[in-house]
Amino acid sequence: MRITVVCAGRIKEKYLSAGIAEFLKRLRPFAQVEIREVHEEKMPDDPSEAEKEQVLRREGEKLLKLVPSGSYLFVLDVHGREMSSEELASRIDGLGLSGRSNLAFLIGGAFGLSREVRAAADERLSFSQLTFTHQMVRLLLVEQIYRAFKINRGEKYHW
Repeated sequence: MRITVVCAGRIKEKYLSAGIAEFLKRLRPFAQVEIREVHEEKMPDDPSEAEKEQVLRREGEKLLKLVPSGSYLFVLDVHGREMSSEELASRIDGLGLSGRSNLAFLIGGAFGLSREVRAAADERLSFSQLTFTHQMVRLLLVEQIYRAFKINRGEKYHW
């Protein structure tokens, strides 16, 4: 299985980078995982709605260009569907069994997602109603992908 994580921004905190690297290493036996990044767009101070939409659209276009063609696209979206770890594991397993072996997960920037990004999603996924930094979500995502593979193999990572 090939998994691409498309993100806005770079990880700045060492503890997040270390955690992400650890889970990417743990994922190697299960899937090829690649992280692709775009520079975050800058939002003007006190933007109008039109300016905000324009910034989100520009960032969204850059993000969508990094999604591999033919991938099943999960967009991480606060307005998406919440799933349990078991449900995500089942979804990933089911996609693989149905021949969808290229998955992409897209994480927007600090200002959210454009309408175009939401519309491009095959599925919109929310981790919680709580607010997390988009950098922290990257760590949570790779951990949940790893957990999904462990659940699907019946191994003792998930109790």
